[in-house]
Amino acid sequence: MIVFVCLKKYICLPPICPNVRLKHQHQHRITVDNLPPEVRARFATDPVMPLRTKTVKEFQEDIERATVSGDWKHVHDFYLTTFGSFLELNAAFKKDASPSFNTIEDSGINTKFINAVYDALSLTPPDAQRAVLKGIINSLLREWKGCVTSSVVNFSLLQNPQCTSPATYVIYAHLLRQIAALAEADHYFLMHWFKKLSQKRFKQLVERLHLFISTRLFPVKPEELPPMAKCSWWIPSATKVLSLLNAANIISSTPILPFVDFYNPTLDHTDFMEDYRIWQTQGNSTRFTFCQFAFILSTVVKKAVIQKDSEQQMISMARQSLVDKVSRRQRVDMSLLFLNIKVRRLQLVSDSMDELTRNRADLKKKLKVSFVGEAGLDMGGLTKEWFLLLIRQIFHTDYGMFTFFNDSHCHWFSSWKCDNFSEFRLVGVLMGLAVYNSITLDISFPPCVYKKLLTPPVVPCDLDLPVGNATLTLDDLQQVMPDLSHGLAELLSYEGNVEEDFCTTFQVSQEELGVIKSYNLKPGGDKIPVTNQNRKEYVQLYVDFLLNKSIYRQFTTFYYGFHSVCASDALMLLRPEEVEILVCGSPNLDMSSLQKAAQYEGYSKTDPTIRAFWDVVLGFPLKFQKRLLHFSTGSDRVPVGGMADLNFKISKIDASTEWLPISHTCFNQICLPPYKNKKELKQKLTIAISNAEGFGLE
Repeated sequence: MIVFVCLKKYICLPPICPNVRLKHQHQHRITVDNLPPEVRARFATDPVMPLRTKTVKEFQEDIERATVSGDWKHVHDFYLTTFGSFLELNAAFKKDASPSFNTIEDSGINTKFINAVYDALSLTPPDAQRAVLKGIINSLLREWKGCVTSSVVNFSLLQNPQCTSPATYVIYAHLLRQIAALAEADHYFLMHWFKKLSQKRFKQLVERLHLFISTRLFPVKPEELPPMAKCSWWIPSATKVLSLLNAANIISSTPILPFVDFYNPTLDHTDFMEDYRIWQTQGNSTRFTFCQFAFILSTVVKKAVIQKDSEQQMISMARQSLVDKVSRRQRVDMSLLFLNIKVRRLQLVSDSMDELTRNRADLKKKLKVSFVGEAGLDMGGLTKEWFLLLIRQIFHTDYGMFTFFNDSHCHWFSSWKCDNFSEFRLVGVLMGLAVYNSITLDISFPPCVYKKLLTPPVVPCDLDLPVGNATLTLDDLQQVMPDLSHGLAELLSYEGNVEEDFCTTFQVSQEELGVIKSYNLKPGGDKIPVTNQNRKEYVQLYVDFLLNKSIYRQFTTFYYGFHSVCASDALMLLRPEEVEILVCGSPNLDMSSLQKAAQYEGYSKTDPTIRAFWDVVLGFPLKFQKRLLHFSTGSDRVPVGGMADLNFKISKIDASTEWLPISHTCFNQICLPPYKNKKELKQKLTIAISNAEGFGLE
């Protein structure tokens, strides 16, 4: 490993004006041509762009010769010259020196050349690497303000792999600050150029920024970095540059990286509630908070924020109830601290709806459930059982509230019309209570439901404003009704005469309770033929009708039910995918983590039965691992906190080895007889998890 020499005498860079971005937002981009004459008079002539013609092949040959001969002078001079000024850097890496500007589609940079130069840098002697750093420092010190090539230069310098080392962080920080302070037009260009990078290079930039932020927050060797008080702008600058990469990832036709790659797990260990409170009170003001850049916060942090925010609301509600009782000199009952739900099993849905309606003011208290005629305290098991039984009944196709699509394996809102949609409110409340009380639900909604739930993320003050009307596309429809989506896609790409061959109008039909009903997608739609010219409009209106308009009243009631519980500003921090994870858990299984976190009753982890169990489970294909999790917990998904949050338990039952394993899903527990060998255990376990119906409740 190369240790870089201290370059403190080169790092006294001039501060960047904090309002430079505001200035650029309201002015045309500054160039030498529009500088005032008294400023331009300092230059005898405009800077001349040098001509550099070295090719990738020539550079690689130089590296090969230097490696063989040990004479690196020629390579050293190349790096020293190239990074000695922004003009030289621009000239070396631009594909063509003649164009004065670039487009969002093409940065004008010779990507292969810059990759070759940076890849070879680690092979060069330390003095060549120091020459690059010294050149960058000098270039930053005498930066030519307003140079039209600044975006190109910043784009090039940001890819320097030397910025991974804490020894270069002072230089890296000033580069990040410079990029963060660019005008919005420059950010727009950079964003589009970032998305053209290969996945490997793009990921390196993201990881480098995460490492920089993490190291600044929790340095291994604090003495290597300046005091935090003197570089408080480091983290905001890095986070703003990371936001450009996140934006590039979003606008890319296919995401370059999963959104979870933008999470910084180091922030899980910071005072994120203080960050949230500042953001709540000051919003997107000049004071930096991570909540302004929510993409960097993991689902673990967001869940914790929602729960702590919920706890504060719960405590506030409970305190108010106690104060009211005391002020009226009434006997204080500790049950006031909880949302108490008492239901009969045979009237589960109607009793639950009545109880939640009666206790509407207490929804933000801790949930306690009891079943009429059954003894026992709710230590969490009864609450989970209540959720599981309710969801099982409400989502059953015979109940009529939801339709299940076999092709997409998801539920969707039934479009039948009625006078009372209150049961949809119950489902929304259930989802909100599940998030509030850290219960993972086995619900198969398509992703667009969670987009609609966040449209808007906070209930509008004007209740007449529409809610849940998200902007949805054919891709969203494909996740619900793939066959119909495929047919509409074929209509859009059809090369023949659409009007004559399809004979379709702007009127659609759908079945409601066995009756076919027709709806116009626009006024007079039954008289308007679909043509090659208006087919895009037809598809857009059809998608909007199916996913928004036809279920508007059902979804609106569902939306208000969810937000009656989860009325938190923290929802503004969430992506739709993250809401789904909070409600349903993560689909990513890690059985090794489950093994480490497992608890035992009657067995120890060294017992032959337990060793055989984990040998079998770890050897299962993913499909059977999911079945096992569903059999044991009622869901094949993992809570936000990971497998450890399941509190998974394996218990011993003194029964014949002819018995199949038994599960108690409300306690995330599986019970195993002491099977004689691994073969017998695998056979019995496979039968049990393959034939369990519903939620496997006992």
